[in-house]
Amino acid sequence: MNLDRNNRRKLILVFLAIAITLMACAQTKKATAGKLPVPVIFETDMGNDVDDALALDMLYKYQDSGLIKLILISTNKNSPYSARYIDILNTWYGYPDIAVGEVKNGANSQGDSRDYAQAVCEYTPAFRHTKDTFLESVALYRQVLASQPDQAVIIISTGFSTNLARLLDSKGDTYSPLDGKDLVAKKVKLLSMMAGNFEGDTMIEYNVLRDVPAAKEVFEHFPTKVVTSPFELGNQILYPASSIEKDFNWTAAHPVVIAYKSYLPMPYDRPTWDLTAVLYAIEGEQPYFTISKPGIIRVDGKGYTSFTANPAGNRQYLEVTPEQAATIKNHFIKLITAKPKQLQE
Repeated sequence: MNLDRNNRRKLILVFLAIAITLMACAQTKKATAGKLPVPVIFETDMGNDVDDALALDMLYKYQDSGLIKLILISTNKNSPYSARYIDILNTWYGYPDIAVGEVKNGANSQGDSRDYAQAVCEYTPAFRHTKDTFLESVALYRQVLASQPDQAVIIISTGFSTNLARLLDSKGDTYSPLDGKDLVAKKVKLLSMMAGNFEGDTMIEYNVLRDVPAAKEVFEHFPTKVVTSPFELGNQILYPASSIEKDFNWTAAHPVVIAYKSYLPMPYDRPTWDLTAVLYAIEGEQPYFTISKPGIIRVDGKGYTSFTANPAGNRQYLEVTPEQAATIKNHFIKLITAKPKQLQE
């Protein structure tokens, strides 16, 4: 009799444990399903270094998984091919309706690098695209930001700061009576950048160099939190040519692979500067990064960047240990080589 009672008690406890587990799983699933994707804007100098193309691939994969919603892709490179290439990517990855804006009279970077965007735009057989003209970026920024919930938007900037500086300087319009700084302060929760160098006055980082006044304006006056991934971080993590050559056999023509192969003579491994800014913006600090204390970032007249710790500041920069760098590299390869959702269906 005592044995039967003990068994009954054990059975009751087992059933209770199972019921609690099932309820917890159901609540977690419900919470995840009810969580809205984070609205993201990607600001890029697409067509300069090929890391922008790899970074945008990551964002499409995050959108495939439901983590984010790309609400605007804005190019700050003066080129007839930059926005066109982005439109090709949007279409190929299954998101032809993502808004694409382009800079007008921006910083001159023509001739700085081999234009892989042009190579893909002129590729035969041609990739499908959906747009032939593109609106000016700042007007699109204002329109898109005004329609978003407060303190919801993440901006990822992997190129020149031209459009962002102009946005801060913009006036109220039909989309919002707020000026640029107030509109950004109301709608944006984070600016994740690839810019700067914090190893002393050893170099002026390229994204800063091409529009120093704009970078100074953004680093020093952007009204919300800014976290930057500096040159020295992405320079430690190389995307392998072996992956480009072997891991994309599931498609006959991949617009990012073609871009990579057009940028420099193969095989070459490429630093993942822009990819690290995307990774931090979407997945956060752990287990990938070490982050500085809060502080202030300054840009001098030549473009050198410096950081001063200050508890009242809302600027930080990222670092990595060798172990973190290895973890990030493996994560990049796994994410980028995965089939887009559109091609899985």
